[in-house]
Amino acid sequence: MTDSPDTPVREAVRTYAARQPSLRRPTQRFVELVTALLDEAGINYLTVEGRTKSVASFAAKAARTVDGRPLYPDPLEQITDQLGVRVITYVHADVAAVVDVFEDQLHVLDDRDMGEQTARQGGFGYASRHLLVEAREPAPATYDDLLGHRASIQVRTVLQHAWAEFEHDIRYKGTVPEEHVPDLDRRFTLAAGLLELADQEFSAIRARLQEGAPPETPQADPADPRISGQELAAFLAGQYADAGWSHTDHYGWIAGLLLELGITSLGELADLLTSVDPDAVIRRMGYRYPAGAVRRLDDALLAIFGEQYVGLTGNAHRVSQLQTRLQRLTTE
Repeated sequence: MTDSPDTPVREAVRTYAARQPSLRRPTQRFVELVTALLDEAGINYLTVEGRTKSVASFAAKAARTVDGRPLYPDPLEQITDQLGVRVITYVHADVAAVVDVFEDQLHVLDDRDMGEQTARQGGFGYASRHLLVEAREPAPATYDDLLGHRASIQVRTVLQHAWAEFEHDIRYKGTVPEEHVPDLDRRFTLAAGLLELADQEFSAIRARLQEGAPPETPQADPADPRISGQELAAFLAGQYADAGWSHTDHYGWIAGLLLELGITSLGELADLLTSVDPDAVIRRMGYRYPAGAVRRLDDALLAIFGEQYVGLTGNAHRVSQLQTRLQRLTTE
């Protein structure tokens, strides 16, 4: 008696159902690793999220066919998005910067620019960068538990994400009468084109703001000795005019490090930064991506204070990374 055609699919689904709970921890660890890499790079992003593929989603994908033949003859190996991570950025230039970081720090097994593929066909539509990655040996410090695991990472702008989520919700969760499908397709294409233009305008707005004078510095809170995140953002926009924006939370975080160093005013910080050559720091660090303003300040403080900076309480979670960077800064 021969097996029915769907027997391999059923066996793969049973195997995945047994395995799926054990994949939740590696999924979360990939989220932590990706977040750490982007934070270390100083790249501005909106969110980093992860999900372990559900058994139902795996089963539906494993059952897909093309011309009557299985699309995934070996589902457990060929369905590569069992561990999924999604990075949402603000503008398109940051998508490329994120991918540069992954290429530098992870082993990229596959890289597909879905927007570019759509554009080559002369259309507008789904746009997202899809990468398949695994931790590179030796893995980044404290992430050796990820060796042997692969993760599918989507990188897209917030506008690309909005389009994709709405389109998926309508097409896969809604019921569209057949007579309305052509008009629906046309409207989705029109929306995709408009969002691409909006992405370009947001990029132009950010570039214009970075070229212009820094905004007026807000008043500090007299009850808080730290330099405020808003104050610091305004100051760094002028100090590192060519740098990208950093994640909003990071301005407050590095203000805490400044407080540990006893620096509580922008005047003190400005005087301190005259002691370091920013161009020399850039050369020594060899940035492969557009470093954000907070990362630029982070490296300047590391160059000035050395091991004292590494030993700050607020840096306890990244001592090994800072020591590696300090070696770059001090090696002739």
